[in-house]
Amino acid sequence: MSLHLRPAASNDVGTIFQLIRDLAVYEKLLDECVSTEELLLLHLFGEHPKAEVVLAEWDHEVIGFALFFHTFSTFLGKPGIYLEDLFVKPEHRGKGAGKALLVHLARLAALRGCGRVEWSVLDWNEPSIGFYESLGARRLDDWSKFRLAGAELEKLANPERN
Repeated sequence: MSLHLRPAASNDVGTIFQLIRDLAVYEKLLDECVSTEELLLLHLFGEHPKAEVVLAEWDHEVIGFALFFHTFSTFLGKPGIYLEDLFVKPEHRGKGAGKALLVHLARLAALRGCGRVEWSVLDWNEPSIGFYESLGARRLDDWSKFRLAGAELEKLANPERN
């Protein structure tokens, strides 16, 4: 039995989509998960990919993934990596897949000259918070996350329509 990481390919879209839905169930946010396989195919593997995915496999079965994209820090003057999603199927946790995915991203960040890897975690998700802290990650308690989406995004983008 062995763990293997690999970059996702376009024929993995169905698997990625299911992992995202599994994550949404775990995070109690399935009602907010409106993604489709078609959107993932377009934005992950289309002409101008917006993000990358690394899959974790255990004996040729996909058991988890990390979806990430590049950011830029004006203070550092360097790019960074933002980890949008990290998920390992519950029945496969404890096999090292989550840590392997984060080590992979750290190495990728170093190879690409990035100054940081960042992500968000739900406040109630103590198992994940403990896991991240055990790897040396620290909370940024002095920052608040903001989001514009849906009608609010449309209103700001098109004030003449409102």
